[in-house]
Amino acid sequence: MAGNRAHTSISAWRPSIPGIAEVFHAHFTDHAYPAHTHDTWDLMILDDGAVDFALDRHRHGATGSAGVLLLPPGVPHDGRTVTASGFRKRNLYLDDSVLPRHLAGRAVDAPILRDGPLRDRIDRLHAALAHAGDGFEAESRLSFVRERLHFHLDALKPRAPGREANRLAAGLRELLDSRTRTGISLHEAAALLHAHPTHLVRCFKQTYGLPPHTYLTGRRIEEARRLLLDGHRPTEVAVTVGFHDQAHLNRHFTRHVGTTPARYQRPRARPDTSRGRTRRR
Repeated sequence: MAGNRAHTSISAWRPSIPGIAEVFHAHFTDHAYPAHTHDTWDLMILDDGAVDFALDRHRHGATGSAGVLLLPPGVPHDGRTVTASGFRKRNLYLDDSVLPRHLAGRAVDAPILRDGPLRDRIDRLHAALAHAGDGFEAESRLSFVRERLHFHLDALKPRAPGREANRLAAGLRELLDSRTRTGISLHEAAALLHAHPTHLVRCFKQTYGLPPHTYLTGRRIEEARRLLLDGHRPTEVAVTVGFHDQAHLNRHFTRHVGTTPARYQRPRARPDTSRGRTRRR
């Protein structure tokens, strides 16, 4: 495991393009994402290798030729390598100005879009994002990506209301979202929601597919990523987002992102995305 991890490479940055919260390029030879959620849409293309992932507790497999992966906000998912060579991917995290959050239910059952033209548009968008001076081109290309994504989502049927509407689970999720940084004790949450603590945890896991403490950790990692890309020091970020100290942040951050906060934040050359391959200049 340690030997493989030495071959991991990651580039992450926040472009000055409205609608794109983060660009994330990575090559993992041995990594498993724990179950987590994002508050953005995760638009991903694989350039090499294969990945196995679960979305809302249903497993899927994708390869570099599988097209485009679109993971909706607020829905738990994981991911792991399945071959010795791992996988190489490029992600765009898109906010709700690109895709409204209410469309998330349409994307849950069909996260893999087999659409060559869309994949090509995303590839060209990544190429534009690799150069700071190509902002106007990147905005133009994002608009065409958005158009194609809406075409797919509009064709899918909305998910029928179900466990997402569970009152206690939704109430706890709202509390965790409002107190991501400060945290809340289980007993305080149970008192506020007039529920027994174990029943509350059970309802949350049945509804959202992961325990509330796992959900909270994922939310803190999301906030840490934003602050790190804004230039804040890892020691400051750890306390700000609610971790006990930097070691606590490092442990969870590495599990979720595949690298330490310091390496994630470290300035580096943006990758050359020509011909759909992530290469260092």
